[in-house]
Amino acid sequence: MTSRNSKLLLIAAGGTGGHMFPAQALAEAMVRKGWRVKLSTDARGARYAGGFPHVVQIEQVASATFARGGALAKLGVPFRIAGGVAAAVKAGLRDRPSVVIGFGGYPTIPALSSAQLLRIPSAIHEQNGVMGRVNKVFAKKVRAFACGTWPTDLPAGVEGIHTGNPVRASVLERAGAPYIPPGDYPMSVLVIGGSQGARILSDVVPVALANLPEALRTRLRIAHQAREEDMERVIAAYAEAGIDAEVQPFFNDVPRRLSECQLVISRSGASSVADISVIGRPSILIPFAAATGDHQTANARGLVEAGAAIMIPESKLEAAALAEQVALVLDNPGGAVQMAHAALRYGIPDATGRLVEIVEHLAGNPS
Repeated sequence: MTSRNSKLLLIAAGGTGGHMFPAQALAEAMVRKGWRVKLSTDARGARYAGGFPHVVQIEQVASATFARGGALAKLGVPFRIAGGVAAAVKAGLRDRPSVVIGFGGYPTIPALSSAQLLRIPSAIHEQNGVMGRVNKVFAKKVRAFACGTWPTDLPAGVEGIHTGNPVRASVLERAGAPYIPPGDYPMSVLVIGGSQGARILSDVVPVALANLPEALRTRLRIAHQAREEDMERVIAAYAEAGIDAEVQPFFNDVPRRLSECQLVISRSGASSVADISVIGRPSILIPFAAATGDHQTANARGLVEAGAAIMIPESKLEAAALAEQVALVLDNPGGAVQMAHAALRYGIPDATGRLVEIVEHLAGNPS
């Protein structure tokens, strides 16, 4: 149970799953430790907040980004952000947090700015191997800078703490789940593209799997996450190839599907890489080419160097090349097991605990 006298953690996170999922993991842990937790986000981020503990108070802030909209909209960005900062300062004076932690994205600006103005201990958690714009601005202003991907490209003078990327409780429940290697029986392949740029996976993956030898192709059971506008053609492509496939715009049970699959074909968003490594599965990673600073390539590098994943740059993603790599994993049970074990060794299942330690340290050492 929490009370008004409990310490308050203010979590600020932007409007993507990549920012919100690790924020959710920290919120779950701090609530269990008796803290009060507030989430500061914008309308986009609030759509990802359904999995947060029900006791977490969600505060929507005025925010904006220079990356979208026309010239007039961009002119209004500073004023919207300033309004958000003023509201955050007012809220902080009314109910002062013990610690503020930002997970990236423009909606974190008000909370981190108010922490500076009110002299509240603050920290940042950067999920990717290349820093986001907002985190780069605040990197030298916070008391602690936690890195989900190692190494992270940090500004001179900023010392990073390698925490890893927190995963949700539903992922931790399946951490290190026994891996069933490929064999002469139905095999599950999970295809997940994240919230951006999955269209190329819908274009290439069904064709690649259709090109596999019949003995392998007929044993596949595919779960493919595709955009709504792509679903009809993806379903048709699998049906034409005689491949058993479930195609949905979103899977609510990705941790279960990860734990049951023999191979993952995925983008390399930070949360996806963390989930794959904590559960421990072989993967083929296709970094999103348009990701800021090419951070998805940086995210994938650790799993690849660990021997747990195969990376195919988007510029080289062709059906024949992908089919060759899929066959390499699924026709080689021993190698697939080695990849699964390598993924587990790379994973950091206690990433949330490491972040909790940072928050508690800042709360106990406010100066």
